[in-house]
Amino acid sequence: MEFSELITRRYSVRAYKPDPVEEDKLQEVLEAARLAPTANNQQPFQLIVIHTAGREEDLKRIYAPSWFVQAPFVVCACGLSGQGWVRRDGRSYLDVDLTIAMDHMILAAANAGLGTCWIADFDETAARQVLRLPDDVEPIIFTPLGYPADQPGPKRRQPLTDLVRYENW
Repeated sequence: MEFSELITRRYSVRAYKPDPVEEDKLQEVLEAARLAPTANNQQPFQLIVIHTAGREEDLKRIYAPSWFVQAPFVVCACGLSGQGWVRRDGRSYLDVDLTIAMDHMILAAANAGLGTCWIADFDETAARQVLRLPDDVEPIIFTPLGYPADQPGPKRRQPLTDLVRYENW
């Protein structure tokens, strides 16, 4: 698929078919995250791939909507505290790096015909318990991963002229 078509067609999927995701497609999506650029190439993240079958109740503790566990997989992108590049003024780029990796992943998923939905509003305490995360690992983003069972609605976005400035503020 042409890249401009891909970014136009990708949407936040909130209904999934129970169909299994082929292993090669899963690996393609995960590989996209691995290849994503990170500050100083630190790659300060880990991805946890969770099979939803049999884990629905645990996963709903993390994020309650029923569609969260419809897909065969849920992926959690975790930041590794202290492993990201830090700018001279002390600003850590861990969240930025993880965001880029997740974005690569969701675009690769869309390109493979799979759906995702970026989830940041989850119960961190439940996530830590369910995934048995060590203290220095922070759950940042979740997404289901599976075949969409819905259709995209119209995208609501601000006009480009409201988002872009040239030369200065």
